[in-house]
Amino acid sequence: MYIAYWIVAGLLALFYVYSGMLKVIRSRDQLRPMMSWVDRVPVPVLRTLGTVEILGATGLILPPLTGIALPLAPAAAGGFVLLQGGAIAVHLTGEDRRIALNVGLTIMAAVTIWLATRL
Repeated sequence: MYIAYWIVAGLLALFYVYSGMLKVIRSRDQLRPMMSWVDRVPVPVLRTLGTVEILGATGLILPPLTGIALPLAPAAAGGFVLLQGGAIAVHLTGEDRRIALNVGLTIMAAVTIWLATRL
């Protein structure tokens, strides 16, 4: 279970650090080709989402790595489940109906919650 957690949580953390950094650093024009929904949210919300993603990725990695505040790992994964639920809603209410990545990330986050409770 320990190795499975690190594989799934590590992949999830890498994705969210990358995605979060893009949202924090890049302009709306630079993000538009990758994320068609960026025009529907204010820039401060976009930056906040990126920050939340980076902090969540940190919450997946640091508690199990240090052995301190272990309940934060499943909480971070639960936050990603909620985040992806909102992302799916945003995609479905807009013109972009591609939600396969969001569904996959939701499943990975749910598996991470389960694995984190077994550490």
